[in-house]
Amino acid sequence: MVLMISSTGTDAVSVLKAMYAAEAEYLTAGGPGNASFAPLAPFFAPDVVLHQAEALPYGGVWRGHEGVEQFFLAMSGTWDTFDMVEQTFLNDTSPLVVLTHVHARARATGRELDFPILQTITVENGRITEVHPFYWDTAAIARACSTR
Repeated sequence: MVLMISSTGTDAVSVLKAMYAAEAEYLTAGGPGNASFAPLAPFFAPDVVLHQAEALPYGGVWRGHEGVEQFFLAMSGTWDTFDMVEQTFLNDTSPLVVLTHVHARARATGRELDFPILQTITVENGRITEVHPFYWDTAAIARACSTR
């Protein structure tokens, strides 16, 4: 993963980088359903809101720690791999804007995709409070994951 930041990191960037490191450890430890979500929880506000495009297999609004944990479970059920190949931080204050290049393989079909995601991530008082990912082509993702 490549991180490009326009200036020295701020609290928001530090929080996000630390969350990504904790997420990697969580996934390495077995991820959703197998590993404890506890190491990730401190990075998210108790009332965090994660928005996902409705057209995605894991679409909807996920709220609170339980919602984020359920989101990770839905993602792991959808993707066999979901690698954030390259990340570019387009700013270094909250809300952060992060462009991520993803390489993923759908669990149900084995199809592989490369696609960008642009996210706005709000960090307040050292915790992530809201995440808005924007996908260029939700239909392509849905097709890759569909067995129909």
